[in-house]
Amino acid sequence: MKELIDYREKLVKRFREVALEFRAACEAVGDPSSKVEGEWTLHQIASHTRDVQKLVYNARIEQTLLVDDPLFDGFDADEWMAAHYNPREPLAGILNELTQNVDELCVVLSGVTREAWSRESRHPELGGGLTLQFWVERSLGHIKEHLTAVKRLNVK
Repeated sequence: MKELIDYREKLVKRFREVALEFRAACEAVGDPSSKVEGEWTLHQIASHTRDVQKLVYNARIEQTLLVDDPLFDGFDADEWMAAHYNPREPLAGILNELTQNVDELCVVLSGVTREAWSRESRHPELGGGLTLQFWVERSLGHIKEHLTAVKRLNVK
């Protein structure tokens, strides 16, 4: 059990660190219009990362804590971007909001009971039995995925 508690503490710590690393990597690029992945710019990737963190992962984590076995809808990130992306939004504001959202969530997660980490939820494509820990790991993985892409841009 001690190993699981240690893992979860490290998970929350790493989650916070990755959000800060993502921010620093984006700031290091300099030009928000730089292409990162396919046709998406750094600005679009940052906006997407912030929006998915807030609207998908934060929401799922919070609902899993508050509601017994919630059922989550799918989320079409491309559809969301087409309808809501604002190319004039300052990159600094996007990055501030992302890191603030992650930091606030980490405060909540640091106080979660051992039992709460195992609370379950459902998703139409992913099935049932999706624990709070699963959503935190997925959220961390999402930011890490985009961090890797931004770091590749910084190497060029």
